Amino acid sequence: MKKQVKFGIGVGVIVVSLACLAWLGYGESKTYYHTIAELQTLQGNQLSHRMRVGGTVAAGSIRRFTGRVDFVLEGEGKSLPVSYVGSDPLPDTFVDKSQALVEGRPTDGRFVAEVVQAKCASKYEAAPGRTVASSSTATK
Repeated sequence: MKKQVKFGIGVGVIVVSLACLAWLGYGESKTYYHTIAELQTLQGNQLSHRMRVGGTVAAGSIRRFTGRVDFVLEGEGKSLPVSYVGSDPLPDTFVDKSQALVEGRPTDGRFVAEVVQAKCASKYEAAPGRTVASSSTATK
């Protein structure tokens, strides 16, 4: 065989291998978003997918244990017990009644989260009856 043919076959094998790895990685990294109400209606294979669920952290529900944090998300009149087992520390804005987005998988009536994102919109809003200063008035 000629050197060019051998080189072409080698390059082809490498390209096909990289394309397969990229396709498998894409399939693993897909994340579906569901509401708490939708999550309770999922069945079978749908429950094995990685997913995101958003809601409000129930007041007084945050419990810290070694290696995990348990809390309850509420939304649309439903509640979802969550266990966070990720290695990253929880955000400072993760407090009672904050909005949170969890990413993981449901197991045995609980949602096991590996990622938690939290926000507290009220912290950045103007107080009732007051207006936010514009940049021109703030510098005078």
